[in-house]
Amino acid sequence: MPDARRLTIDLGVMLALAVALALLGPFGMYALPFAARLIYWLLLALPGYALFMPAMVLATRTAYRLDLPVQALWAAACALAAVPMTLIIWCANFVLGLPYAWPRFEQLAGTYAHVLIVAGIACTLFWFGSAARRATVARTVRADVEPPEPPEPPEPLAAPEPRASEPSVPSVPEPRLLDRLPPHLGRDLIALEMEDHYVRAHTPRGSALLLMRMRDAVPELDGIDGAQVHRSWWVARGAVEDVRRDGRNYRLRLAGGIEAPVARSMVAPLQDLGWLG
Repeated sequence: MPDARRLTIDLGVMLALAVALALLGPFGMYALPFAARLIYWLLLALPGYALFMPAMVLATRTAYRLDLPVQALWAAACALAAVPMTLIIWCANFVLGLPYAWPRFEQLAGTYAHVLIVAGIACTLFWFGSAARRATVARTVRADVEPPEPPEPPEPLAAPEPRASEPSVPSVPEPRLLDRLPPHLGRDLIALEMEDHYVRAHTPRGSALLLMRMRDAVPELDGIDGAQVHRSWWVARGAVEDVRRDGRNYRLRLAGGIEAPVARSMVAPLQDLGWLG
């Protein structure tokens, strides 16, 4: 269930859309008084939200579970949810005594097209405002629960100063991406997972979202033995605990119960490197 703040924002968007449609009076409704148009669209906003928002959440879950494009499944869910919404519209028209209360097929098809236009506008607005929501849904798809965060390790003892007679060995700089991690996650990177416009960094202590693209994050991992095994996953080789195969599909089981899919185009290169046994 959405929290109070998110629900308030969602209903505010639906209210603004209802007011805009009442002002425009589309689909031959401009002949009605403004008050009647406003009441009409406000009454339809609530069932519309109750139908389309769960459909969008289900589409997001399915997309991340099956590794499918989220936008395509949102469009399919919008088209499917428009079917029961069309029936609700006809019931509302019947109660209000509007023309064509008893539908013929061509009228029903026309109403479905109108519903699909309005629903497409609403879903587009929610798409651009729900990046954080989709990231939350993506995290809940995994059945395994991340292990609890261990206590912070004690501060390491300071290394003694090198003697003057001993030549100092230059230190190798760590990968730049590790500096982006929150301190409580440590610096033992397990994997990177793409979530919309973010990259989720996984460590043994948990995970965090970084506002960057995968193609910008991977170059900042120089020095870590790993590979981008999928367009949305980079994996540290030392974190791979098991390899699962289902037909032509491979999945890497990582530390902490995380599973990363392997793109089919990466199977041969990873086999050559000894990743897949």
